[in-house]
Amino acid sequence: MDAVSTPLSNAKRIVIKIGSALLVDGATGQPARAWLAALADDVAEARKAGQGVLIVSSGAIALGRRVLGLNKSARLEEKQAAAAAGQARLMGAYEEAFARHGIPVAQALLTPDDTERRRRWLNARATLDTLLDLGAVPIVNENDTVATAEIRYGDNDRLAARAAQMVSADALVLLSDIDGLYERDPRSDPSASFVPQVTEITPTIEAMAGGVNETAGVGSGGMRTKIEAAKIATAAGCAVAITKGAEFNPLSRLQAGARATWFLPHATPRAAYKAWIAGRLDPQGTLVVDAGAVAALRAGKSLLPAGVTEVRGAFEKGDAVRITGPDGVEIGRGLARYDASDAARIKGLKSAAIIETLGYEAGAALVHADDLVVR
Repeated sequence: MDAVSTPLSNAKRIVIKIGSALLVDGATGQPARAWLAALADDVAEARKAGQGVLIVSSGAIALGRRVLGLNKSARLEEKQAAAAAGQARLMGAYEEAFARHGIPVAQALLTPDDTERRRRWLNARATLDTLLDLGAVPIVNENDTVATAEIRYGDNDRLAARAAQMVSADALVLLSDIDGLYERDPRSDPSASFVPQVTEITPTIEAMAGGVNETAGVGSGGMRTKIEAAKIATAAGCAVAITKGAEFNPLSRLQAGARATWFLPHATPRAAYKAWIAGRLDPQGTLVVDAGAVAALRAGKSLLPAGVTEVRGAFEKGDAVRITGPDGVEIGRGLARYDASDAARIKGLKSAAIIETLGYEAGAALVHADDLVVR
């Protein structure tokens, strides 16, 4: 199939969300190995083109239910037990599919706290970034084994959007049992018009989601959760596709022009992230820097401990902080990679002295250039 121009074409990082209905054979309760093998072929081709791919995967509970003899209406604690039993089988299926291409896979289990709290968000992002940089395919799932009813996403569409935000993905592909968004549910109204592109998620667009749910017996998502995911991801500068995933090679089919609804962002992931730091976070402290650090920051460099002369406030790792010059004028804002106590201990020191002073290192910079906005 020949490629056509889609947001996938120039994407450097792609997140793919896969539901249980695609991964698990509803009749046997076993992994859909042939479908997974074809997906691995797609991912291998994307990697050859220089694209990093992260997968957000359901399936652990569905696989574990069969192992433990549980039915679909299991209580929360039974679902958690099923997730524990099924996770190993799920990862085994992914390892088998990607082994043919010599591609390592890595399990990453997240909870909402990991994607909502900045300290844990920074830690999770650093891990996922490192895995992608090392050539692995992270397989992300909600940590169902330990999450409670009050702190669960409950669907992997929104988790996929948060993961896309976390790794600054350019495209998020939500594989569904329907090929996109329609004005009305096409299964009850065959005349419903298809919506190929959305540039703004308005109340009208949200109303189109209605009660359209996945039809497969092992899934839990629906069109409404996909619209919510698209809101999160497009706000982070990531384009989102809703497309049918049941046929083999869904990623290459999408690249070749398979029917999909594309939700388009208004900014790049980098620009959206910088705007979030600059305008939506309340600074919890201040780092005062010397003239040399001011010049380095304005040249696009990270803020190193050596350039910091004073630490003010009580902030945690991941909190936003103001950065001011020796004259007290704010020159930027960023996310601290050390808390206030540790920042005060390493201020003025060379980066090489961080481990000796603190006994650990969270990077050579107090504020990395990726997490910094200079005014």
